[in-house]
Order: sequence, then C-alpha cells, then structure tokens
Amino acid sequence: MRVVIQRVSDARVLVNGAVVGEIGTGLLVLVGFGGEDKADFPETPAWRKMLDKLLNLRVFPDPERPDESGKLNLSLTDIGGDLMLVSQFTLYADCKKGRRPSFTDACHPYIAESLFERFVEDARKLAPGGFATGRFGAEMHLDFTNWGPVTIILDSDEL
Repeated sequence: MRVVIQRVSDARVLVNGAVVGEIGTGLLVLVGFGGEDKADFPETPAWRKMLDKLLNLRVFPDPERPDESGKLNLSLTDIGGDLMLVSQFTLYADCKKGRRPSFTDACHPYIAESLFERFVEDARKLAPGGFATGRFGAEMHLDFTNWGPVTIILDSDEL
C-alpha cells in the first residue's frame, strides 16, 4: 500500500463535473494498493500503522508556538482537520521501460476496490473532522490548494 499525503487548505473531487467530495483544512490522500496487498491486508499490523501514521503524522504548524516558526508540531487529529481519500492505482506505475507506464505491479481492481472501501471505513471511524472520498474506478478531477506545499509519501513496506 502506498499513500501520497498532501496538506491542503481545501480540496474537492469531481466526477463528470459534479462535486462528489469536499473538505476544508486537512489532508488529501491518494491511496494505492500493490499486487502484494491481499484481501487479508486489513488484519495486519501494517494496515493499522498506515492508519495511525496518517492521522497522527505531525504536518501542521502550531500557532501556539510562534517561537518554533516553520516546525510541524501538530497532526490531523490534533487540529481536528478534514480528511479526503482518493483511490489512485497509478501510484504503482512502473516507468523503467519505454515511455508508457506499466501498471502490472498494481493490485487487481476487484481486490483493490475492496481494500479501498475498507480503508475508507476504518479511516472514517477515526477521522477527527470532515471526511470525503472520490469514487473508485471513476475518472476524477481534483481541485485543491496544497498548503506549504507539504507532500509526503508513505509505503506500508517501509513502516
């Protein structure tokens, strides 16, 4: 599992020109599953670590500590921020050969959809603020303001 976390001041996802999800200050997270991620992945320690890291990663400034200007001291949980999850199989693109990415390392869509739905369910229960998602398998347009910019990549194989 790979995620790309972007700290945002606002974000929305559109499908066929219609807004299907929208958040304010928080995290926009692109979520992808690889071929090694199986149906039992939600029962593993890596799954729980990814959720914990996502919600508690200190990527927000602390306005109460102006003397530490620039330091990222607060998490999404600390600030009660919003969370948006968007499925993104292209996180497993292999660009080693040629100019067209290969997606053979991505999880099969049937399994990936089930894993994404479970990740959404688990994250929604823990999310401190507003919550939104894209639509699995749809062509989506993301409109967001990356605050910082702050963009962080997490891979379950590296936790």
